[in-house]
Amino acid sequence: MLVEIITDEQMKKLHVFMLKSFVGPFVATFFISMFVLMMQFLWMHIDDLVGKGLDGEIILQLLMYVSMTLVPMGLPLAVLLASLMTFGNLGENYELTALKAAGISLYRIMQPLIVLIVVLTVAAFFFSNDVLPYANLKASSLLYDIKRQKPELSLKDGVFVNEMDGYSIKVDHTDKKTGMMYNLMIYNHSDANRNYEMTIADSGRMDTDPTGRFMEVELYHGWSYTDEGYKDRNTKTFPFRRVSFEKQFFLIPLEDNSLKRTDEDLFKNSYGMLDIKQLQHAEDSLGKGLERTQKNRVRQMLRQNYVKRKEATPDKDSVMMVETRGEKLDLDSLAGTMDVREQKGAADKALEYARAAQNAFRGEVAIVERQEEIIRRHQIEWHRKFTLSFACFIFFFIGAPLGGIIRKGGLGMPVVVSIFLFIVYYVIWMMGERAAREGALQPWQGMWIASVILLPLGAFLTYTAMTDSAVMNAEAYTNFMKKVVGVFKRRKK
Repeated sequence: MLVEIITDEQMKKLHVFMLKSFVGPFVATFFISMFVLMMQFLWMHIDDLVGKGLDGEIILQLLMYVSMTLVPMGLPLAVLLASLMTFGNLGENYELTALKAAGISLYRIMQPLIVLIVVLTVAAFFFSNDVLPYANLKASSLLYDIKRQKPELSLKDGVFVNEMDGYSIKVDHTDKKTGMMYNLMIYNHSDANRNYEMTIADSGRMDTDPTGRFMEVELYHGWSYTDEGYKDRNTKTFPFRRVSFEKQFFLIPLEDNSLKRTDEDLFKNSYGMLDIKQLQHAEDSLGKGLERTQKNRVRQMLRQNYVKRKEATPDKDSVMMVETRGEKLDLDSLAGTMDVREQKGAADKALEYARAAQNAFRGEVAIVERQEEIIRRHQIEWHRKFTLSFACFIFFFIGAPLGGIIRKGGLGMPVVVSIFLFIVYYVIWMMGERAAREGALQPWQGMWIASVILLPLGAFLTYTAMTDSAVMNAEAYTNFMKKVVGVFKRRKK
């Protein structure tokens, strides 16, 4: 057989050739994928970065940390693109056909790349577990500080902004061309000894002075409301004041323009900044705390709402006496001793107590649901470290056989097919994560559903390419349709 005449030296050369053919496109597509994902990040946060007077060093740090957080997403896409391009080029140049004609199976051709992908998958897992939490911490804290830099530039229509110390400001609409703001509402609570001072204006302008230490506010056609309240509760009060104005000008002091860094310890306990062991420990602690809270609230609700009783009196109230003796309380027989009026009053009172208990229970349910959501987020983050790494393995077994089937290399058809498959995976993955976050699915179900759906596709494509099946061959379907048309033509004649 032809397989027997292929020496080990020739197989080593083939393996080296396959590795070289894959590594080049992989590196190129990886940086292309990272560039696209980085542009998406900048597009989403461009309003938070422009006009803040940031140093080049700060911007480079942010881009570096953000790029590290995007590696788990860009790596599977690069593997898919590179595998499609590599085997598409081999098929287009008939090199794959020649290798198969020499008796080398597709598995032996893919063998060195399979080993490389396994190593890459393991490395991606350790990156997600060890490096990604650190990158998330640095990127999140730095982006938070950048958003707080020059908060006067972050005014958004219809939203209260509380990032300026002592002031809350809302603007309904801002004309981007003239800079004029309309329907302004400003709360001044900078003085701790006074209540709120509110100013409402039809229009106005805001801009920082040349020194950057103050924000100049110029308002038109409005009212100022001041209520200093009780400065001395025992002796002296101050009345409420309302003043109208046609034009008003004042200054709001701003912090130093230099970037103030927040203590990173405020962010380090978030689920995105933890590794697997820390996530497991946090999940166990939160679960035990939730279990204790639920038991305590159940006991408290039963104690406060299950039986309502009056103060014990020796003459009329026998309920307290029965309970204190530890005997079983027969409520039916007790109700039988009441007349109709007393029974109706007791039923109305019980209904009132039940509604109050129901309202209190709704508030408790909301708190418990929030705690359960936090636990699910920790579980989702735990599974995320595995699913994004395993996606590299899945996409290789989709891209490699598909490239050999379509036999098109370069950046044309492979890019289109890769983007389509990656979008399908990403949409399914996001839907599963959202369902897991809302509790519709278990966290492991939501995070692994995309992998479970695409893994059979990879197995099917690999089997089809290894057996040279005609299932994915367009020419086979064309020939079949020609035969069907020919049969109908003969019958018509």
